Amino acid sequence: MRGLRRGAAWSCVLGLGSSLLVSSLHAREPELPPTWRDDATSRLEALALLQSLNAELLSHPSATLTLERWCGAHHLAPEAKIIAERVPGEDKPLPSEARAQLQIGADEPLRYRRVQLACGPHVLSEADNWYVPSRLTDAMNHELDTSDTPFGKVVQPLHFRRQTLSAELLWSPLPQGWENAASLPAATGAALVMPHHVLEHRAVLFDQSNRPFSLVIESYTSQVLAFAPAAQTRP
Repeated sequence: MRGLRRGAAWSCVLGLGSSLLVSSLHAREPELPPTWRDDATSRLEALALLQSLNAELLSHPSATLTLERWCGAHHLAPEAKIIAERVPGEDKPLPSEARAQLQIGADEPLRYRRVQLACGPHVLSEADNWYVPSRLTDAMNHELDTSDTPFGKVVQPLHFRRQTLSAELLWSPLPQGWENAASLPAATGAALVMPHHVLEHRAVLFDQSNRPFSLVIESYTSQVLAFAPAAQTRP
């Protein structure tokens, strides 16, 4: 009897240990992003959110700080901090109108920087940036060359302003003219398929002396919606 009791006790201990181990392993698994359902309510919510983000980006000079606020408001990561992850590779060709927009001659040196702006595990934006190093301080140029600090944070001491050249919604969750349609698209019951890029901004940054010093093309990804839709979180 004692042997049976001792064996039963060990079985309980081992069972408890296995349960704790399984729970620990599950706790370490990365959380999968929520799935948006393909229905009218989710499409309306996605469109409203993209338009809200677009308006926020248009009304503030720093896309980095805007994305940090967005990340925090929608709990995309434990800490709402944007990290610029440098993307190595060859420089992209300079857009044909860039030198005129930056008000520089054909011989003025330019530098190119491509980064992914991420909050936690989510890459929210991919940015191509051509800038005039002679219009930045030596310390700024050094930090841009040697670190992953977002461009907007590096040049923040310039108290720059942003002039948007274009802002384009690359994907609309609802078809054009949906507001005049008799009914919204029928629900499919499947996941809502989103393209990689959903929004694109082109802008020029100006310093306090009104000199342009940077041309940036920002492509925002569907990860800006990597949170549970409100319609799916309501009881």
